[in-house]
Parts: sequence; structure tokens; C-alpha cells
Amino acid sequence: MAVRTFDAIELEVLWGSLVSTVNEQARALQRAAFSPIVREAGDLANALFDRRGRMVAQAVTGTPGHINSLAIAVRNILDRHPVDSLEPGDVLITNDPYKTAGQLLDVTVLVPVLRDGRVIAFFGSTIHHTDVGGYGIGAGARDVFEEGLWIPISKLMTGGERNPPVWDFILANVRQPTHMAGDLHAQIASGEVGAQRLRTLLDTYGLDDIEDLADVVIERSEDATRRAIKGLKGGTYEATSVLDLADGSEITIKVAVTIDAAAGEILVDYTGSSGASPYGINVVKNYTHAYTTFTLRSLLNPEIPNNAGSLAPIRVEAPEGSIVNAVPPSPCTARHVVGMFLPMPLLGAMSQVLPDAVMAEGSAAVWTMQVSGQHDDGRPFITAMFTYAGGVGARASKPGLSATSYPTGVAAVPIEVVEGSAPIRFLRKELRRDSGGAGRFPGGLGQTIEFTVDTKAPWTLNAVTSRLARGPRGVFGGGPGATGRFLVNGEPVRTQARITLQPGDVVRLELPGGGGYGAP
Repeated sequence: MAVRTFDAIELEVLWGSLVSTVNEQARALQRAAFSPIVREAGDLANALFDRRGRMVAQAVTGTPGHINSLAIAVRNILDRHPVDSLEPGDVLITNDPYKTAGQLLDVTVLVPVLRDGRVIAFFGSTIHHTDVGGYGIGAGARDVFEEGLWIPISKLMTGGERNPPVWDFILANVRQPTHMAGDLHAQIASGEVGAQRLRTLLDTYGLDDIEDLADVVIERSEDATRRAIKGLKGGTYEATSVLDLADGSEITIKVAVTIDAAAGEILVDYTGSSGASPYGINVVKNYTHAYTTFTLRSLLNPEIPNNAGSLAPIRVEAPEGSIVNAVPPSPCTARHVVGMFLPMPLLGAMSQVLPDAVMAEGSAAVWTMQVSGQHDDGRPFITAMFTYAGGVGARASKPGLSATSYPTGVAAVPIEVVEGSAPIRFLRKELRRDSGGAGRFPGGLGQTIEFTVDTKAPWTLNAVTSRLARGPRGVFGGGPGATGRFLVNGEPVRTQARITLQPGDVVRLELPGGGGYGAP
């Protein structure tokens, strides 16, 4: 078969159409999703893959941890279900944390696109589900099996119909089966929206599949990334950062970034980082790879499309069984605490190479909350995860952003939505004055949130916090941001586990500020 070539204008039009297609897939998913963290905050990933399982294009909505993990997850899924074994109406599913996005609550659904009985592409999505049974949001589970239902790589749909055993097992093991089913159908439907748009695109331009187009897009993206790396000063650059947890323990992340300018490649090695944690903050290698590649690509050339090509020149090594390369049965539901911290030492290492491109440390991981209990009439309630962000580190020419999620990009679920999902009542939500680090450009401000639960019965809180003892560091003489504080009725809380609270108890969250850039 002859290879299809594309002139510059045709390629630009086709590329824009592919991006529009996956963006429409993401919008369809958000409109249909039951979970507020997906619908309101954009805690999801959507991407288009070719027959070979290579990520070609991603939606602009989503988080780096989900998107770049999805890029690896699809290859793992197709190893179990080869492309030519799939038939019309088949849909694949898994939440295997070690093969996908690193926690059981993140479920990946893969929808094949068929044409004339042959698979020509895939639309994948990963979203955060409200509940998969088990421990829920939090770091207190003792192993991954205590964290919830593990869905192996399976066929969710066969021939366009539900695969009964798979659906029965999933819905029998979650607290809110209607929500779970609704979100799964939203993922399937969004994949079908993408498939319909892609078929229309191919018909319009007389293409049988996307293979030749994918080759061009991926090759150009890889070439552009390698050129950006070749412009850097070669060598090995190291940095170490320490993250403190709510119980007072500390995690050390050590990173060595080796730039091979001649080859246009980067190796990131996490040897020397802490070993596995007994808490559910362990990070699988997919997730480590995701935030590592995101950070470096942001510094190199963020205009280059994020796909299999632009990810290829960056390799990641991490000791197996360490905090950044978790193996079963290490618990990992709160893996974002460490995963979203990885850009901090990476920025420190790269400050030796690109001082004007980096920024000071920020608060890093969002603080996550999940509340459960009983209504006054005895009906149970459980909230979806809701998150809050602290300050972002200052930049070479600008102050840091206040109360902004970096590196995840997840938005805060509006207070009205959280209050509508459970008897939660917010008392305060405001920027935290003077929490940003001093500097030529100051760090962004954290925020203060207070809430209570209007119930006559005890209620439980899964809270995942960090940076309560060590504030985000400044860079090039900038001062540190303020540390965080997690209080109940004015008293500090020092635990990673779920806590039980009483009617009238007030939770106060004071999130860290970002570090400053340059001497004040």
C-alpha cells in the first residue's frame, strides 16, 4: 500500500481536526459524567491512539498524570487484547493501578474505532470515579487490596452489549452503583462521539485510516523535541527535595537529570529516593513517568504536541519498590501527594540549565477531601473527592499564581456543588495573606478554607495534606512559602488515616504559599 503524503496546509488542517475531535470527546465526557470531580474540575484524560497503541493527540482538558499515564496504559491493554482480536462493539476496561494511572479510583476505558470490520484507531479515557469500594480517598489503607475493587483488563462491552459478569462484579462492589454505571457509560459514549467524528474526518479527506497521518505527526513531534534537547548544555544535574507528611514523616526525592545533547535525549534517574511507604502515597512508574515528562516538556518547548513522539526522547529510571516505582501490593490511592511533588526537585535540577525557564517550588499536590456520614433520616452520603490548591512558585519575570493547581491543572469543585452533594456547609474560603515567599518576584498565595457538616451523627473525613512542616523553597535567593496547617476545632491534625468527627466540628485548611524567585 502506498504511503500517503501531506503538504503543509493539509497537514495543519488534519492536525487541527484531530485535536478538535479529542476535545469534543472530552466535552462529551464532562457533560455526561456523574462525578463532580470530572464534570466540574476536569479530573480526566482523553486521547486518540493509532492501531499500534501510540498516542497521537490528546484533549486540552485533563491532567498530566492521567494523560501521560494513559499513553502507557493503552499499550498494556493491547498486550492483553491484541488489536486484531477486537470486534465491532467491543470496549475494554481496567483500573489496574500498576498498568495505568496509579490508583484504583482512576478507571480507563478504551473504545476501538472500526472501519470495514478493521480496527483503525482507539479513543481512550481515564477518569476519577467517585467510589470503587474499599477505603475511599485517603492514604490510610494497608495495601492495594484494601483500597477498593481491582478491575483486571477486561471487555466491558462485547458486540455492543454489556458484558454481564464484568458489570455485575463492578456494580456489586461499589457504594454508589448508579454513579459508577453512569460514569462508565459516559466514558463509552465519549469514545463513540470521537469515533463518529473521526470516521467523518477520514471520509472527508479520502483516508482509509490514520496510520500515515500518525506517522507524520509522531515523527515531527519527536524531531522537534530532540532539537530542543540538543540546544541544552549536556551533563548531569542533580537535586534533592524533602516532602513532609501529615504524621510528621518525611519523603526524600533525589533526581539526576542527564542531558545527552548530541543524541537529543534526556535520562531522569530517581536512584536514592525513599523506599516504599506504608501509607497509600506510593507512586507507580507510569505516574512518575507522566509528571517527569510533563515537567521537562514544559521547559523544553510546550508548543510541541504531546504524543508518543514528543515523549520518546525522555527516559525515566526508578528503583523498583521505591516510593516512585511502586510494586504490588503497595497502597497507592493518594499517590498524587508524591507524584505531584516530583516537578519540585526536577525544577531544581533544571535551574542549573534553564534558570530563566524554571520557577520556585510551589505547594505541589492538591489537598484532597472526602466526607461521608449519614443524613438525619439515616440515609448514607459520601462526597466525591474535592480538592484545594496552594500557591505556585514565582517565575523569572512574574509572581507566582495564587490558589492554583500546579502541576495537575485540576480546578476546584465549586462550593455550591460540594454543598449540594452532601450536608457540608462552608464557613470560609479566602486567599491566605502573606503566605507567598518573599523574592524579586514573590510566590503565589495559598488559601484558607473552613467547613463543617450539618448532621446529628458522627461523620468521617479522609483528608490528604502535605507540607505542614517544610514550606516550598524559593530559588536564586527567594524566600520559602508558608507551611500548611490542617486543624480541627483549632487543634492540629497529625495523621494520614481517616478520622471520625462529631456534629459541629470545624475543619480548617490553610494551604501553603509558593516560594519566591530571586533575592527580595
